[in-house]
Amino acid sequence: MDPSISSRIRIASYVLAGFALLLILQLHLLSALLAGLLVYALVEALAPPLQRHLPGARAHGLVVALLSVVVVGLLTLAIIGAVSFLRRELGEPGALFESMMPLIDRARAQLPQVVVDHLPDSIDDFRTAAIEWLRAHAAQLQLAGKTLARVVVHLLIGMVLGAMVALADAATHPDKRRGPLVEALVQRCRSLVAAFHDIVFAQVKISAVNTLFTAIFLLVVLPLFGTNLPFAKSLVVITFVAGLLPVVGNLISNTLIFVVGLSLSFGVAISALVYLILIHKLEYFLNARIVGTQIRARAWELLIAMLFMEAAFGAAGLVAAPIYYAYLKRELSTLKLI
Repeated sequence: MDPSISSRIRIASYVLAGFALLLILQLHLLSALLAGLLVYALVEALAPPLQRHLPGARAHGLVVALLSVVVVGLLTLAIIGAVSFLRRELGEPGALFESMMPLIDRARAQLPQVVVDHLPDSIDDFRTAAIEWLRAHAAQLQLAGKTLARVVVHLLIGMVLGAMVALADAATHPDKRRGPLVEALVQRCRSLVAAFHDIVFAQVKISAVNTLFTAIFLLVVLPLFGTNLPFAKSLVVITFVAGLLPVVGNLISNTLIFVVGLSLSFGVAISALVYLILIHKLEYFLNARIVGTQIRARAWELLIAMLFMEAAFGAAGLVAAPIYYAYLKRELSTLKLI
């Protein structure tokens, strides 16, 4: 093929890929994309070890089909299990009010008077304030409920699509010829999958280590000193989920732990903060190794990308920024531009 035509085809594939990624954010389809990429990446990672024991084209398709079903099923169960756990941990609204009042009462002795003046004096005041807030924000809550339902549907559809693409990829014969533009677009998709694999799997490792140390402190160390932090198990779950977001995830979970600790005493809050800072310092070297080898990006690079993407696309941009940035950097590296 003429080099000039090949170059134009490659440029066209980059333009189409960039347009598609931006359109996904504009149409609020990021959850479907992430779910599909997750299923596809998991199937691609798990299939090769099993295929060594089951050689052959038909066996390859069977392995991919079974893995797709298992992965989609396990991810669906994980989502349902996480929701059920948080509902059981937090309890019904009435029980939640009752469990929150002791925290508020203890917080009165720790917080400035300006803040204390705005705290409810009893469960009835707490319930009344909550009802008034719900009435004032009924429209926003209704919209949030519809958005959440749509996200759940998109997650399920995305997982199914990821499994279908994995099956279609397995069924495609290696010698089957594709058009030049299709082949270029397939390469863009493979680069996106590789970038997603790098950023997500690296961040899962980082979040798992951080969650382990946090769980040891909240569920083991504090109880040994006679201190039981409220909602400790929920905070551990939130630490893992928030930790999947690079850089800012730890800030979110640490702030929540500090605030809950402050409701007990200023000393507990400070000890929690000091411990969290220390374990993050110890994790720094491990994180640098994981991020450096798998993501090939510094923390400040990801933070800048997240800042700009959040400003442009809101929360969806914040979530998509690390993956989009890793994809951009991978493509630039392939072209030997960086």
